[in-house]
Amino acid sequence: MTDRLKDKVALVIGASRGIGKAIAQRFKEEGAKLVLADFEEETGRAAAKEIGADFVRTDISKLDDAVAAVGLALERHGRLDIIVQNAGIYPWQLIENTSPDDWDNVMAVNLRGCFNAARAALTPMKKQGAGRILFTSSITGPHVTSPGHGHYAASKAGINGFIRSAALEFSSYGITVNGVEPGNILTEAIQLHRSAAFIKNMEDAIPLARLGSPRDVANAFLFLASDDASYVTGTTIIVDGGQLLPEGADFKVLPPSD
Repeated sequence: MTDRLKDKVALVIGASRGIGKAIAQRFKEEGAKLVLADFEEETGRAAAKEIGADFVRTDISKLDDAVAAVGLALERHGRLDIIVQNAGIYPWQLIENTSPDDWDNVMAVNLRGCFNAARAALTPMKKQGAGRILFTSSITGPHVTSPGHGHYAASKAGINGFIRSAALEFSSYGITVNGVEPGNILTEAIQLHRSAAFIKNMEDAIPLARLGSPRDVANAFLFLASDDASYVTGTTIIVDGGQLLPEGADFKVLPPSD
């Protein structure tokens, strides 16, 4: 612990499990005062109790909920230094089976949720003359994709475009806007819903030969939230174990034989 976020107030949205919970834990370790927000109230409150944070149930697709979450941070701590919009959904659906309502639902949470978080945080951060606005994007969409992720990929590519626009518009207020693009991360959901064979296939496609941990992603968020990143805005950090690097499947360099 180096107190990189000592006395900073952070709101983490989508924090009940996985990457979001790891971000909150990492921020807490570095001295931040925390408010957790999530649509899942039971797991969200449990995570907040475990970490030592306030909790507010939040549907980030609704601007009023985003404003209320920011309001709780201001009520409890008097300011808001960092907001992380990590909430996202990723139903598997081929495009031909995706209805307009399905599409809109993914966009509402993943993409509009980022807009709502930024809009809600902007007012207090403008008054402070400083702030960090951070989003969870993905390598899926901006760089790669797979069948069944049309709406998810589009939403994450949209987040990267929004990051650049918001960073430019908010720069004169002393606010930075950045994101993290995780690759394949071994979250509870992956462990629950994917087979060992599926996970092994993903590991074989990653040069570092393992799936990332939620803490790997949280460490990138910590850097962007800290003073170390005071001159970084409008960009993303890829955390994928080198998954984007190979041109093909035959990428492993074997050590020379004796």
